[in-house]
Amino acid sequence: MRRQFNLNAMHKPGDVVLGGLFDFHYTSVFPELTFTSEPKQPSCQGFNPLRFRYAMTMAFAIDEINKNSNLLPNVTLGYSMYDNCATLVIGFSAALSLASSREEQFVLQENCSGTPPVLGIVGNAFSTFTIATSDVLGLFKLPIVSYFSTCSCLSDRRRFPSFFRTIPSDAFQVRAMIQILKRFGWTWAGLLVSDDDYGLHVARSFPSDLAESGGGCLAYSEILPWGDNPTELKRIVEVMKKSTARVVIVFAHLIHMIQLMDKVVEQNVTGLQWIASESWTLFAKLQTPRLMPYLGGTLGIAIRRGEIPGLREFLQHTRPELHDNRSDDNSIARQFWEYTFGCKFTSPPGWLEAGGEVCTGEEDLEHVETELLDVSNLRPEYNIYKAVYALAYALNDMLHCVPGRGPFRGHSCAALQKLEPWQLVHYLQQVNFTTPFGDEVSFDENGNALPIYDVMNWKWLPDGTTRLQSVGVVKKSFKGEELTLHEDKIFWNFDSKQPPQSVCSESCPPGTRMARKKGQPVCCFDCVACSEGKFSNETNSMECTSCPEDFWSSPKRDHCVPKKTEFLSYHEPLGICLTAAALLGTLLCAVVLGIFICHHSTPMVRANNTELSFLLLVALTLCFLCSLLFIGRPRLWTCQLRHAAFGISFVLCVSCILVKTMVVIAVFKASKPGGGAALKWFGAVQQRGTVVALTLIQAAICTVWIVSSSPAPYKNTQYYNDKIVYECVVGSTIGFAVLLGYICLLATLSFLLAFMARNLPDNFNEAKFITFSMLIFCAVWVAFVPAYVNSPGKYADAVEIFAILASSFGLLVALFGPKCYIILLRPERNTKKAIMGRTAPK
Repeated sequence: MRRQFNLNAMHKPGDVVLGGLFDFHYTSVFPELTFTSEPKQPSCQGFNPLRFRYAMTMAFAIDEINKNSNLLPNVTLGYSMYDNCATLVIGFSAALSLASSREEQFVLQENCSGTPPVLGIVGNAFSTFTIATSDVLGLFKLPIVSYFSTCSCLSDRRRFPSFFRTIPSDAFQVRAMIQILKRFGWTWAGLLVSDDDYGLHVARSFPSDLAESGGGCLAYSEILPWGDNPTELKRIVEVMKKSTARVVIVFAHLIHMIQLMDKVVEQNVTGLQWIASESWTLFAKLQTPRLMPYLGGTLGIAIRRGEIPGLREFLQHTRPELHDNRSDDNSIARQFWEYTFGCKFTSPPGWLEAGGEVCTGEEDLEHVETELLDVSNLRPEYNIYKAVYALAYALNDMLHCVPGRGPFRGHSCAALQKLEPWQLVHYLQQVNFTTPFGDEVSFDENGNALPIYDVMNWKWLPDGTTRLQSVGVVKKSFKGEELTLHEDKIFWNFDSKQPPQSVCSESCPPGTRMARKKGQPVCCFDCVACSEGKFSNETNSMECTSCPEDFWSSPKRDHCVPKKTEFLSYHEPLGICLTAAALLGTLLCAVVLGIFICHHSTPMVRANNTELSFLLLVALTLCFLCSLLFIGRPRLWTCQLRHAAFGISFVLCVSCILVKTMVVIAVFKASKPGGGAALKWFGAVQQRGTVVALTLIQAAICTVWIVSSSPAPYKNTQYYNDKIVYECVVGSTIGFAVLLGYICLLATLSFLLAFMARNLPDNFNEAKFITFSMLIFCAVWVAFVPAYVNSPGKYADAVEIFAILASSFGLLVALFGPKCYIILLRPERNTKKAIMGRTAPK
């Protein structure tokens, strides 16, 4: 120390001394510089009883610790508390005095007499003061535990390696406000900040934190000017008035808020929900009948309130020692007595110039009503209490170190006689205890205590008075920031008595997504309906989610529903009609078969190869019935059976026709001289053998096809977006083509043979009927291929059924219609002579 500073201070000796920095006075006065003599030191003015209570809280905590046998046994704590007079240069001088003792120099003596330097400091209240002192004292690792410095910059561990604090940083205060915004859905808010480090730091961090948390965005961000600038303040209030944001967040000091509210009242800006930072949440100067119509219902962040049992009794017995500076107008003790008891010290003692009471220094606080004794709302005091105990617990852990297991070089421990501040920093970083009020105290890697804030509400009572009530708590846990609010206790200064709406755009309902408006903040957006096949089941969805494969979006696009299924069903009109046609064909085949059986001995039946006719009718019946396999939901067995049954039935049918055609030609040739030898190749056995052989070839084709690449059911989603079309895929296109090709080959061969026999005698006209039937058959199946390929889903099955039914009906009518006509309606022609053409022509 180059010299001794003239500082207001209070001291108490002890084995270990803790320092304290408090602003007992509001301001200081610097003497005028003469440049002819050494400048005098500044003087402090404006005694601050609340800040004096802060210092007394530290003294109480130290006294309580000294009485606690379980904490620091056999060690007495002392203190040295200095007044920084709310001035940086004085506060910096006080911090240096605490770090290097109050003496100008040390005299090296065996008993080390004199006041030892402190091992830790509680303070300062201002971030600017703390930054200045920590920049210097941090070089020596002297621990500083602040109870009121909130600047986030102090969390820089490289710059401030020994700084700790029991108050949350501004960064957490910002996140706490964001939690409130999110709780009430306020996504559109205005921000007002002071034009200083406190406000500008918030102005830089708040928008990014707000965006990262998804809490919303700012409608405007304005900086409150220093001093009373009517033009600028009027402009800011105009911005507030025109904005659609109903929520205004203010990080400002009391003087700025007073200036701002004067303009708000002047322009009568109502209907706003104010969010207050901890710097002005608790100030009663704003809670006046004039301002409450505008500020009523304000939600604010406040330092955690705590309870300190025994503090009031300790304050009642406070007796600052006067010593020899009774005549010093700046002494803490003298100003305490004069402010508290309304008396005045005189010089000489006992004499008062203008009358009134004279201070004696023996006055009793127990019978005086003073704000010093009001312990109902302990907030900064609670942080001071925690700061002192944090230092005490760290010191206690350090003194209980087991030699050989210590954290220092060689696993050594610290000794009480040679304690170093940097050793205390190590233990302070690991301190963890719980206050009598139930709050846990520990520090993170940046020296910040577990953050916790009270949420306050300005309640405007019917009688015009204001009550500041706690409505919740916001704190940090392992889950992040947790907000607990008692919404039923909150007073809302609106006619609806409900929280206001403050959004740039109304929330997008389920079934829509947000589409940001170009050139505007992210909170301003349009609601766009989800496209087909997508959904959103939450409010304000950023994107629509695609429905699963078998699902489709509902009409409102707010959930997914199973896709409609489509296949040729027995319950729909098309399926019913085709089923009826198939059953009708089957019935007609049965009727024809019955007619032929009943008239099997007639020449008409006998002349047309009875056995092949019966087999052909059975084959046609199978053709009609196999069409039913194409109706209904496709399954593996129906997919495999439908084409096999179709192929085999039609080959059986066409084989019978082919053999009949060949028999007709052979019979005609046998009627000529020398043609009887041809009939021996077309006996009953040969006919049956030919039909069976031709049919077995088709059965072999179907077997190979099913084994190698079987037809299978398939859910087709390509035809329609909102439907699943159930169909049978043929598996092997080659197999399906061979099956159809074989049928076409037999049909073509039958057609050619019948066509060659078209010139047979008129009465012997079986070849003509076969020719006509094959012409119908071939025409149907030639038209089937392109129609089948171009028909989607169930309509492909309907086309195939139609082809089966059309060709079957064609064969049935062409081959058996004329015969049934003669048998039933023209029995006179059902004679051998008529059939042989021996009757006289008409």
